[in-house]
Amino acid sequence: MGENTSAKNQLPHQVFSVSIDTNPQSGSKCFDDDGRPKRTGTVWTASAHIITAVIGSGVLSLAWAIGQLGWIAGPAVMLLFSLVTYYTSILLSACYRSDDPVNGKRNYTYMDAVRANLGGGKVKICGFVQYVNLFGVAIGYTIASSISMMAIKRSNCFHQSAGKDPCHMNAYPYMIAFGIAEILLSQIPGFDQLHWLSFVAAVMSFTYSSIGVGLGIVRLLGALGFWPLTVYFPVEMYIVQKKIRKWSTRWLCLQILSVACLIISIAAAAGSVAGLVGDLKSIKPFQTSY
Repeated sequence: MGENTSAKNQLPHQVFSVSIDTNPQSGSKCFDDDGRPKRTGTVWTASAHIITAVIGSGVLSLAWAIGQLGWIAGPAVMLLFSLVTYYTSILLSACYRSDDPVNGKRNYTYMDAVRANLGGGKVKICGFVQYVNLFGVAIGYTIASSISMMAIKRSNCFHQSAGKDPCHMNAYPYMIAFGIAEILLSQIPGFDQLHWLSFVAAVMSFTYSSIGVGLGIVRLLGALGFWPLTVYFPVEMYIVQKKIRKWSTRWLCLQILSVACLIISIAAAAGSVAGLVGDLKSIKPFQTSY
């Protein structure tokens, strides 16, 4: 009995080691390094998103812009700004991660990138510009959709009356219907994760871009939103991210690009305001002029 007790006392102690993985989902097939669901985007889905964003409300004023600049200067300016947008998009993509470009913290939204790199009052300015731009685009789409629906109904009215009815119409019902449809669609969970929707939107963007309906409001707000969101914030964040020394050659080139785009945006906004004032003298926003 004593020998058994002594033998038990001499048994080695069992040590249970428990390792805690602070990020168990890292490297998983289902999750990324940040623990979020694995990103499944491809070049095609990214291209569809870009087409949807670029060939949007801005195309509605393309015919007006080409008409103002002519067939030589118009395409040349369009090509120039496409190159500027492409370059600043590269600068913006460099700010996707903070501190380290490979293992740094991800910035999931535009505002997150501005907050991480610039901070302070510039975050509020960026948010204000984003909301103003979103508000203006929403107004533009609502007006464009109501005009399109009225055009279809007016065409049917002409056919039914054999051209005897002037077919005066009010845009309010169509605007309200479009607004209700937007509210209902916005309630769908994970609506932004529907990849096929981007392809449908890209096709629709190509379709309605052929209509070429000019909207003064979209021209005004589009001109004002271009410089801060497309040029200024990407340039400033890139300078902070890459720690570019002030007054260096690279810093001066980026600042010259930003200032040049600002001057052109102000000129474009002034032209849009002048065009909008002229349009409001002869156009009733919520009723056709027929």
